[in-house]
Amino acid sequence: MRGLRRWWDDTAGGLPATFWYLWSGLLVNRAGAFAMLFLSLYLTAARGASESLAGAVVGAYGAGGAVGTLLGGVLADRWGRRATLLAAHLGAAGLMIALAFSRQLAVIALLAGLVGVLHSMPSPAFVAAIVDVVPEERRSRAFNLQFWAFNLGMAVASLLAGVLAEASFLALFLVDAATTLAAAAVIAWKVPETLARRRAEAEDPPATAGRTTGPEPRRPRLGAARAGRGGERRPGLHTALTDRVFLVFVGLTFVLAVLTMQTSTIMPLAMRADGLSPSAYGAVVALGGVLIVLGQLFVPRLIEPYRKATVLSVSTGLMALGFAALAFAHDLPFYLGAAVVWTVGSMLAAPPNAQINADLAPPELRARYQSVFYLTFPAASFVAPALGGVSLQHLGERHWLIVGGLGVVAAVGHLLAGPPRERRVAAQRAARADPAESVTAGR
Repeated sequence: MRGLRRWWDDTAGGLPATFWYLWSGLLVNRAGAFAMLFLSLYLTAARGASESLAGAVVGAYGAGGAVGTLLGGVLADRWGRRATLLAAHLGAAGLMIALAFSRQLAVIALLAGLVGVLHSMPSPAFVAAIVDVVPEERRSRAFNLQFWAFNLGMAVASLLAGVLAEASFLALFLVDAATTLAAAAVIAWKVPETLARRRAEAEDPPATAGRTTGPEPRRPRLGAARAGRGGERRPGLHTALTDRVFLVFVGLTFVLAVLTMQTSTIMPLAMRADGLSPSAYGAVVALGGVLIVLGQLFVPRLIEPYRKATVLSVSTGLMALGFAALAFAHDLPFYLGAAVVWTVGSMLAAPPNAQINADLAPPELRARYQSVFYLTFPAASFVAPALGGVSLQHLGERHWLIVGGLGVVAAVGHLLAGPPRERRVAAQRAARADPAESVTAGR
């Protein structure tokens, strides 16, 4: 019993109530986000669209997601986290109802693009709010729980989607809208605006609260020194897009995302070429989901003693090994074994990946940095199938060796990029402790 209590404390202890309401909102949101999973089937089966037209409409949803990611980051830093989350959820629910009753394909395509925007807007705001309210030493467990909730919600959504789609496509969209409204209700009822509190803390940090020698000098922001030398531009989205240390990390995350996307884009084609049925593919995907749901809560205690760069290097290496092994896979047991390896890698990578992203972002640009980071996923969802399909067609099983090699390069990259990241984070912490040193934080 004592061991179980200690495990729970290491996994979920010490997290503020606001985090748990955010976590609940995310879980409800993901568990109900199933209508778009069946969008292509809905278009072809219920609206008579061709496969190519259905693909174009789904592509509009993806393009909207890229726009929504950046828009959500900017709005979360300007409007606030809570305001952005509520606007995105309420807007998405309304659009989902409109989709349920739309009949013209042009209107459906337009609505799908707008839904893509609003579905992607909450991601930067969710993470920025978590960083706002969770102390730095507990963020790893918070991000681990966030990843677990996301995957648990997606697993529930996948199960519910199949049942509802068989019963009624109208019900599919309306229940999705209802769960989105439920998530909005949780946020409206229990989640305060964290941006305002963070701004107050930035203006009156605890370390200087007892000083009476005069007004606290305003702390320069990351990129402010650079902007000052140029004399014009204020820190904003461009700061994240020109932050070299951060962009190296984003690039390595993009490689990890490309590896992850293999499971939903290229692996089904390889399994079909090996004569395996769709149910076999479903078994491989389900195994990954079960492993995450059952095992993710044990990850924080496992990785806590190690440097983040080391954990990311090992986890990316495991993913590389799992996908490279598919070059030799021809039956279901081999695919299942490989899935175990790459799923363990993705489980280990989730907490440090999110925490590094949070650590590198200056507080006043936190959501903007999150939005640039989250762009890696729609980008990977385009690159992985576009290049992977050509590679599999012309190179066959050697495609998986190339994927594995790409993962090895990223694993080495994390080891090389780790020290500069750690120096940046240490400088930013020193800047918060001593505002006079803050100009060095962006170097």
